[in-house]
Amino acid sequence: MFFVIRWLFFLAVLLGIALIAYAYIGPFFGVDFSPPQSEVRTPVTLDVD
Repeated sequence: MFFVIRWLFFLAVLLGIALIAYAYIGPFFGVDFSPPQSEVRTPVTLDVD
């Protein structure tokens, strides 16, 4: 049982390192992580009494 837990922990650490590497190296390969930006205008009615 300890072998399975140790293997899963090792796999989780490797996946974490791979995710961090992908985040840093991705823009060099054309991956864009920025969210799409657009202007949103919403009318606001102020009730002043």
